[in-house]
Amino acid sequence: MSTDSLEIQLRLLKEDIMKMGRLLQEQIYKSIRSLTDKNLELAQEVIKKDDILDKMELDIEKKCLYLIALKQPLAGDLRFIGTNLRIIVDLERMGDHAEDIAKIAIDLYEQAYIKPLIDIPKMTEITENMVKTAMKALIDGDVSLAMELVEMEKQVDSLYDEVFKELLTYMMRDHDNIPQATSLLLVAGHLERIADHATNLGEMVIYIVEGRRVDINVMARS
Repeated sequence: MSTDSLEIQLRLLKEDIMKMGRLLQEQIYKSIRSLTDKNLELAQEVIKKDDILDKMELDIEKKCLYLIALKQPLAGDLRFIGTNLRIIVDLERMGDHAEDIAKIAIDLYEQAYIKPLIDIPKMTEITENMVKTAMKALIDGDVSLAMELVEMEKQVDSLYDEVFKELLTYMMRDHDNIPQATSLLLVAGHLERIADHATNLGEMVIYIVEGRRVDINVMARS
């Protein structure tokens, strides 16, 4: 680790976090494309690149621990570094969900879909935007931007409910639909969990900037 000033190290840390966030957004997008387009190569790429996300998490964790131990940051800088140790865990877990979606895409590759995939891509678009918004809020220290996640979380939850109801109808209509409908419901569940992790990032932005804790998921349900 370089002996550069804390200010420079913090800037480099932000850049590393943004790189991890950008790769994550690609993973989410490609995992769903592999499902909707029945693209095995894309699904396999997502699975392979999950190892890169895992390595990024470990590398950033080492940098954070170094800065805490040797640079002795104070107040806001310490809060920023410490919170990033939690943020990279959320990013890595979101990557795991994208990998799981890619694995489902592989499992369903040879099957004709029981219904057009409409709401799941909509969920993906909003979820990707949540991750992008949360990352920008983090880098800019923008609390108002983080609070925009509340409405997006509501939209994701609403779409998940629609997917659940529709797939349940397909299951009840024909028991042969149950295995695939269950897999598609799992995809929607993975997207919903990614959205939840994005709200975690927003909550941490608010904590870094204002030192207060909020629960965006609770706000979205109110």
